[in-house]
Amino acid sequence: MINKLVEKITKTHAPIVVGLDPMLNYVPEHVQKAAFAEYGETLEGAAEAIWQFNKEIIDKTYDLIPAVKPQIAMYEQFGIPGMIAYEKTVSYAQEKDLVVIGDIKRGDIGSTSAAYAVGHLGKVKVGNNTFAGFHEDFATVNPYLGSDGVKPFIDVCKEEKKGLFILVKTSNPSSGEFQDQLIDGKPLYELVGEKVAAWGEEHMGDKYSYIGAVVGATYPEMGKVLRKVMPKSFILVPGYGAQGGQGKDLVHFFDEDGLGAIVNSSRGIIAAYKQEAYAKFGAENFGDASRAAVEAMIADIDGALNAAK
Repeated sequence: MINKLVEKITKTHAPIVVGLDPMLNYVPEHVQKAAFAEYGETLEGAAEAIWQFNKEIIDKTYDLIPAVKPQIAMYEQFGIPGMIAYEKTVSYAQEKDLVVIGDIKRGDIGSTSAAYAVGHLGKVKVGNNTFAGFHEDFATVNPYLGSDGVKPFIDVCKEEKKGLFILVKTSNPSSGEFQDQLIDGKPLYELVGEKVAAWGEEHMGDKYSYIGAVVGATYPEMGKVLRKVMPKSFILVPGYGAQGGQGKDLVHFFDEDGLGAIVNSSRGIIAAYKQEAYAKFGAENFGDASRAAVEAMIADIDGALNAAK
């Protein structure tokens, strides 16, 4: 799957992923009203609203981008109906030939991680039949429990030709409370990066490993270090736009050929219609506003990479 991701980034010239993290207050009123008219102000109604919201954004952007990244918590908050909307979003994006990164941030003891891995990336056996649960192409993984919690995911990825992005240095303000702690003179995030690189050496695609890393755009200097630590790992870069990251901050996450990283933007794209820059589209045309925001993001990153050459 890492080969497909690289191919699609090369084809679209867009090393970006749209984060489908639909808080209900991001969904325009007319979409909510239509959903509530059919299902009432219920969990089912909320799930229908976010599904229709996602579908419109996918329809208006799929030809520009290589991938989407639904954050599972935004769906879990609406219970079982929300999880149905999550799976529908995954399926629809894949129908549009998009790579789907399931932002699930799972990680637990071995048997539990194995179940998570099967549920999201693999297949479960039921009697004489096998079924793929949520069937994402990649998943984000929390490595806090060590190899026991990561290896089951790697095993499933190897079997199913899927991929991982392992949390190394996250974009949130308090990430340094743990991740920046020094161990034998090295920050913890660098040690995790070394482990990701080692796992990746054993699980290669054509050029990059299918064991990637998450490194926040809000810490560009650390990204520069980690790019060297993990030369064959693809880096998923959250924190662009709404969290403060800009194209010029991201050049060190990429290789010299402009590959090696994929940058996420969530509310900066899916709620673009709420921003002054895209207000002309209005809530009725929120999908067109999202498309314009994608085009602006592509131009920003492309300009930064060209300026760095």
